[in-house]
Amino acid sequence: MTGVLPVGLDNSTKVIGNVVHSVKEYVMVVQLHEEVDLKRLEDALKYFTGEIYQRPPLRSSVKRVLRTRRVHEIRLLDVRDKFVLIRVSCDPGTYMRKLAHDMGLYLGIGAHMRELRRTRTGPYREDETLVKLQDVSDALYLWRAEGDERLLRKIILPVETAVAHLPKIIVNDLAVDAIAHGASLAAPGVARLTDNVEPGSTVAIFTLKGELVALAKALRRAGEIASMERGIVAKTKRVLMPAGVYPRYWKTSGKE
Repeated sequence: MTGVLPVGLDNSTKVIGNVVHSVKEYVMVVQLHEEVDLKRLEDALKYFTGEIYQRPPLRSSVKRVLRTRRVHEIRLLDVRDKFVLIRVSCDPGTYMRKLAHDMGLYLGIGAHMRELRRTRTGPYREDETLVKLQDVSDALYLWRAEGDERLLRKIILPVETAVAHLPKIIVNDLAVDAIAHGASLAAPGVARLTDNVEPGSTVAIFTLKGELVALAKALRRAGEIASMERGIVAKTKRVLMPAGVYPRYWKTSGKE
């Protein structure tokens, strides 16, 4: 397989799990063991769209138990003889070679995955952010030899891009340092938030300047949080911002 593989550096590794375990998109070549007419093929693609049952293949790193995964979309791109080119958008943990195998069983002719390319992982798409290792090597050489970091800055993206797909809560300056110390977020600290904040969902907490402070678990819906004047609205899970970047309003107005 080739394609997109996000890599976290230094402190950004704290959020890489939320990128890896997010929606994936693949372009796959499936080789059918016999030719079929277009109508039967389209019916098969439709059958495997939505929630599907899937057992991981023999060569996999997880336990081989039957589980459900959601295939958000399968788009037929091309058909040539026994070769079918499709684009698949799906939940993380969906095995493409198993999907190709199961399609063959459904059609009654057999099939297997011939080629696979990952074109998207979470917020990162290959036509927007993909770079080659040679590009990284060139940028690193330029920085070390001449102190020119412009190319390196184009390749290494800010950690804020890694949470672009998550619901967000923007906090006022008074709350930032408390969260940077691991405190939960209280309602008075919320300045704005997105409509898709749901109880139990992982949310990204930002400053008013757009700096990522932490990841947290939301305890209330967006509408409830917007109407609250007191109480905890999110429990901090992962802190990204070092303590002390913002003033300690929480300490001077609390115990001290």
